[in-house]
Amino acid sequence: MFRSFASLILLCLCGLGSGCAFMRPAVVAGNPIFVPASNEDELWERTVDVVHDYFDIARESRMVGSQPGIIETRYKVGSGLLEPWQRDSHGLENRVESTIQSIRRKAIINIAPAPGGYLVSIEVFKEIEDLPGIANNTAGGATFPMANPLQRDLDLVTGQSSPSGWVSRGRDENLEAEMLRRMQWAYVR
Repeated sequence: MFRSFASLILLCLCGLGSGCAFMRPAVVAGNPIFVPASNEDELWERTVDVVHDYFDIARESRMVGSQPGIIETRYKVGSGLLEPWQRDSHGLENRVESTIQSIRRKAIINIAPAPGGYLVSIEVFKEIEDLPGIANNTAGGATFPMANPLQRDLDLVTGQSSPSGWVSRGRDENLEAEMLRRMQWAYVR
């Protein structure tokens, strides 16, 4: 009885963590998408609104004449299974991966003028944390070693010995497609 109840709870958590990954295909739109818009300011604001649903914006450089505009986001740590309200981990596989391992993502959105409208492209870069050594030292092992006599060393070593490194995992095409799908919907409203 308890085992079947626990399995049901686990299945429900996996379903919540996946968002709507089972309802729509991962790749809906091409990258970049063409937007037949005439109002540059409205296009820019709708793009920023969609990006805010996923990331915090680090910098914006608006379009000037024929020069493309760029929106760059801050890195965001990937949301796991127990954070279904966050949208940065799209799909069950990405949510499980973010639950087990530290993942971070960053997006760069380019908006370029094109004949009759604009081209909007998104690149979401995914990185995995690479710890060079032990992530945490216990205070007992550093303070009271059994092999040496008591020393009055007040400079204890706690925490990791060097900063964390991040290893590129390439682009997150599932999240790119989801953001582009939502942008297409936002542009036609």
